[in-house]
Amino acid sequence: MKRKTAIITGASRGIGKACAQVLAEQGYDLVLTCNKNVEMLNNLSNELKDKYHIQVLNICGDISDYSFVESMFEKIADFTETIDVLINNAGIAHMGLLSDMSIDEWNRIINTNLTSVFACSKLAIPRMLKNGGGKIINISSIWGLYGASYEVAYSATKGGIDSLTRALGKELAPSNIQANVIACGVIDTDMNSVVDEESMNEIKEDIPAGRLGTPEEVAKMALQLIESPSYLTGQIIQFDGGYI
Repeated sequence: MKRKTAIITGASRGIGKACAQVLAEQGYDLVLTCNKNVEMLNNLSNELKDKYHIQVLNICGDISDYSFVESMFEKIADFTETIDVLINNAGIAHMGLLSDMSIDEWNRIINTNLTSVFACSKLAIPRMLKNGGGKIINISSIWGLYGASYEVAYSATKGGIDSLTRALGKELAPSNIQANVIACGVIDTDMNSVVDEESMNEIKEDIPAGRLGTPEEVAKMALQLIESPSYLTGQIIQFDGGYI
């Protein structure tokens, strides 16, 4: 029986790394991407290949650049005939007043967080169609639904991902490709390490679950979506410990 293949963007650490570990355990061959953390990605790749006896292709570069994504999918075509799962996880944050934000900073976060989802989905869909179906899972944030002060651009990108996914789920449902979103609350990743201890403790007190989520929990949620019935599509799964 031929193994399935999953693409995970932003896989060197955090949620992407946890997704890679969960899918490797399930026997998936993997395509893993990162921008700068090449050594971390290589170490993860070697670990997964040795432990689970799977094939792993690492591709490093700027996911915000459409030409890079095109070259990435050319390499993927040489690696595998099929794409079964795409997890669009790569993303960056920007904190500060919108009035202080430069146009270059705006374009960078839009292209990294949102345009990359368009590009990877656009190029993966034909392969999924040829395969008879597939799953697209987009990692978003509760701030895409509700907005976060001092993170206007970040919130805008995540809101864009949510709307893109709702529409894409409708568009692809007749082709047996499901697209869903995991809208994360506060997850214990490097992205949130910039928050000082006092502020983080206040956040934890506001979360009914009493703690931050873990990357591993998000990865398990992603696996549940991958294994879910095909009738589940175009949905935003709010994964926030009851925070909002």
